[in-house]
Amino acid sequence: MSDGEVRLVRDGAVATLWFDRPQARNAMTWAMYEGLAAACAELQTDTSVRVAVLRGVGGKAFIAGTDIAQFLEFTTPGQGVDYETKMEAYLSALEALPMPTLCVVEGWAIGGGLAIAACCDLRIATAGSKFGVPIARTLGNCLSVANYARIVAHLGVSRAKRMLLMAENVPAEDALAAGFVMDVLAPEALDARVKEICERLQGNAPVTMRVTKEAIRRLMQAGIADGEDLVRACYGSDDFHTGVKAFVDKRTPEWRGR
Repeated sequence: MSDGEVRLVRDGAVATLWFDRPQARNAMTWAMYEGLAAACAELQTDTSVRVAVLRGVGGKAFIAGTDIAQFLEFTTPGQGVDYETKMEAYLSALEALPMPTLCVVEGWAIGGGLAIAACCDLRIATAGSKFGVPIARTLGNCLSVANYARIVAHLGVSRAKRMLLMAENVPAEDALAAGFVMDVLAPEALDARVKEICERLQGNAPVTMRVTKEAIRRLMQAGIADGEDLVRACYGSDDFHTGVKAFVDKRTPEWRGR
């Protein structure tokens, strides 16, 4: 199966990052994460871009997580720590972009897809879209503390715990009620709304928006605790290896709690 790609397409002052691996619901490979990093590095210094839009190719998924088969290579807790550290570098680069970012969700935004959506400034979705991190049911790993902080900041403690502990995928309408998405639309209305939002953002003061974004980012980052011990506990567990193998084999894992 293709490693996929992240394509950066410019249209005037609007840049669109297309996550292109539709045959796998745009599940992220290492190559795609590197493509995201390269696109963010390019946008970071491009003052001609006033808005960045993130979309998945195919209309059925934004991003359905990280390609789980890649986790079969993990044999030590340290690999889990390295993975989460690398992921945080990619996510932080997206979060720190100077221009407003709009995430357009059509279908699934799961795992890494939810994390990427949470790093954007604004989100809209089509009716029927789903958001979640069902790792308590599927893989037996965990998120970085920074990603937990993002989810709690966007959804609140109670909704975050329900989504993560119950391993539930949240429908777009619930994400709207939580304020995580600003609009839930019919698919045929999506492009017009994207254009409308981009036009509105292009008319606002770039420096004000850049400073506002950075101030909020600093506030969110200020109280984040170290969580390496937690990451090591999950990625070093027998349950994690059991969960990954079961996921790849398309069967239900048998958790043992160790």
